[in-house]
Amino acid sequence: MNEQDPLSQQALDDLSPEEAREIEYRDYQSFEIPLIHPGTVQQRRASWSSILATITQTGLGQRVRASLQAIETANPDKFSRLFGSMTWTSEEVLSGEVLAAVMQAMDRTPKMHEGNMSHDVLGGAYEYLLKRFSDGSGTRAGQFFTPREVVELIVEVLDPKGYESVYDPTCGSGGMLIASANLLKAHGGRGYTLSLYGQEAVQDTAGVARMNLFMHNLTQFQVEVGDTLKDPRFNKPDGSVAQFDVIIANPPYSLKWKPWTNDPRAVGGVAPQSSADWAFVQHMIASMGPKKGRAGVVLPHGVLFRGGQEAAIRQRVLDDDLLEAVIGLPANLFYNTSIPTAILVFRAAGTKAPERQGGVLFLDASKRFTKAKNRNILTAADIADVVNAYHSKFDADGNPLDPDGEGGLAARFVPTTEIVANGYDLNIGRYIKHATAEQEDLGTLIDAYNIARAERQKVEARMLQVLAAAGIGGFDA
Repeated sequence: MNEQDPLSQQALDDLSPEEAREIEYRDYQSFEIPLIHPGTVQQRRASWSSILATITQTGLGQRVRASLQAIETANPDKFSRLFGSMTWTSEEVLSGEVLAAVMQAMDRTPKMHEGNMSHDVLGGAYEYLLKRFSDGSGTRAGQFFTPREVVELIVEVLDPKGYESVYDPTCGSGGMLIASANLLKAHGGRGYTLSLYGQEAVQDTAGVARMNLFMHNLTQFQVEVGDTLKDPRFNKPDGSVAQFDVIIANPPYSLKWKPWTNDPRAVGGVAPQSSADWAFVQHMIASMGPKKGRAGVVLPHGVLFRGGQEAAIRQRVLDDDLLEAVIGLPANLFYNTSIPTAILVFRAAGTKAPERQGGVLFLDASKRFTKAKNRNILTAADIADVVNAYHSKFDADGNPLDPDGEGGLAARFVPTTEIVANGYDLNIGRYIKHATAEQEDLGTLIDAYNIARAERQKVEARMLQVLAAAGIGGFDA
């Protein structure tokens, strides 16, 4: 039955009253509820009431699975691969008794559709469940859920506009895409005008993202499954990666990967096998539209200073003046790691504001957090202060004209020449002196120690040479 076709009375008569009511709510559902096993004695509609009527029969999980698969097949433009592999329908994973109890409990709740509940409420409820799962499951949750306040901060900085395209190459549960639409709506725009694109390596997580977007009434989206570094699914006709207005991501940190052998995304070099951090950045840079493309990514501090192949990539990015800002975040914000992270903001070549060209804005927000039960959080005031600092004007020395001297928030615009003099090191502590060592990860401290030790050894060697030349000895080399 096509959703545009008028519904005949005979068709309604062939359904139970509950099923007929569900079909009549087609305007709220806006998708087809098909038959499963058509033309057989097992024929039934793939609807809630149809499955609920068989709740005491064996094989409940298989019927739920068949119904969801039928809905996917009947609505490919909306629900293709929406429900993932549905391993939870297996009796070994979730017994029929438990599944039946869950369905009966859900059936006792008020009916939820847009006739009596807005998509803001439905979507918010879905995200609330995701967050509750994340709060209770720790590391596993970090694979697909980024804390909302971190998402809000990075979206505020990138500031998506109406009718723009937004792309998340490691989209998890789709929170960053949804936040982009929500921010546009909060600013008086129309969030549904955004074209949303995401890629996710885990099929079931991609299903969570599609459901999340659908529950928020966002229909202009496309979520693909696959390894973004190995097999980017959004491409131009010539095979190069597609380009977007806004690219936003929280990729897996320091992921071991198989480095590219011949890939045009590898500008400046190829990231080492031990860490794909800069490979994700390179992919995002390649995905930026040439006119107004901008990208924001959350990564560990090691990307700011590590040497070798990563240093070569960092040098190329800075020489091309693509990096606009480095925003240091507090430690213990995330579900899967306690280390401090940083937001790196990039702009397509030649598109930085004139006053931001030839330099990088460093912003230290490492002290701006509130302690919660399992992790630290950024408050709405923290986010607002960081965004205001990001938009600040700076004097000739790179200091903000309206500085925020209180509350552990400092910013400085650093010319690229100074960064070059520091060996292309982006360690925030080099440029904002009160970014304390206790906020830095172990790698940062080790790097700083090795540099200081090498400098001390050179000074001591020179001192011994001068003393020896003056005939003064007796010092241990």
